[in-house]
Amino acid sequence: MNRFRTRVTATLALTTTTALLLTACGAADSVSSSGGGTRKVAVLAASSQNGYNQAVYKGVQQAAAASGKKITLKLLDGQFDSNTQLSQLQNVTSTGNYDGVVVVPNDGVGLAAAFPLSKKIPVATVLNPIGPDINKMEPQVDGVVTTVGVPPAAAAQKQAEGVVTYCARINPCKVVLLVGNLSTPLDVARRNAYKKVLGAHSNIKVVSTVEGQYDRDTSLKAISNVLQAHKDINVILSNADQEAAGAQIALQNAGIKPSSVYLTGAGGTKDAVAAVRSGAWKAAYINFPLSMGKAAMEQLIKAMDGGTPKAVVDSDGIGGVEPYATKETLARTPDFTGEWNG
Repeated sequence: MNRFRTRVTATLALTTTTALLLTACGAADSVSSSGGGTRKVAVLAASSQNGYNQAVYKGVQQAAAASGKKITLKLLDGQFDSNTQLSQLQNVTSTGNYDGVVVVPNDGVGLAAAFPLSKKIPVATVLNPIGPDINKMEPQVDGVVTTVGVPPAAAAQKQAEGVVTYCARINPCKVVLLVGNLSTPLDVARRNAYKKVLGAHSNIKVVSTVEGQYDRDTSLKAISNVLQAHKDINVILSNADQEAAGAQIALQNAGIKPSSVYLTGAGGTKDAVAAVRSGAWKAAYINFPLSMGKAAMEQLIKAMDGGTPKAVVDSDGIGGVEPYATKETLARTPDFTGEWNG
């Protein structure tokens, strides 16, 4: 869910007595283990230039620093390419140079091809499971020790149910689906869930389904094109806040007040939270990527220490606020602003 292409900078930071070294994406690892006990963890981002992935990595860094252990992190850029990330996973788990992996899969189904791993080290996955079933959070392959996420179909179903409620007295209620990528397993699962829920109501008409590529400008252009043919739309349902932000601009450019449309995104960016609070958007499904990165690293450390990590960490329950946010639910947590910038 929730990728925005912003440049990640190389990070090199040394904590106090924990001697935690954090290396940048793809950079040569410059830490020696002369102090003894240093663990090396590869962090495989779907895209290291993406705001959501950057927030996950920041959470991993924070959990590593808080652990009091000597941990080296190396961030690798998957470039939103399934083959690139698969190769990276195969490489880091075959060299014997790493003690664990945190991955934000671009394609969790495709990454299953790397298992069983040539070197048995624990893998924690964030947002997407690894294996043939995109909606099964329990580890599906030997080597994955924890999944931090929720079934994408369940999350998408909740979003679509909000649309059904809004459309109850509108006939026809014209809906545009704005999906990140129409071919990846994650977004296919979301789109199918949207269509299943909406298709059960005869008054709801999906007039267009377009790709937003988790990008504001791409989504702006896509929705601008849709509005040329369907200016009377009632709903824009998106799986990413960056896409909803582009849709908002497209509506404004077309002379349509965003608050007159049921506009909803997903991801929980700070801008999205503010837009829901103001009433410009009707809802947003909030993710907590910073907290998810922390949780993944905490469970990975347990596994590397020989303990028993949680097989599944429900990411909806780790942010301290109701994940399916409306103006009313956010009013109960006035200090929450979101965990990341899209």
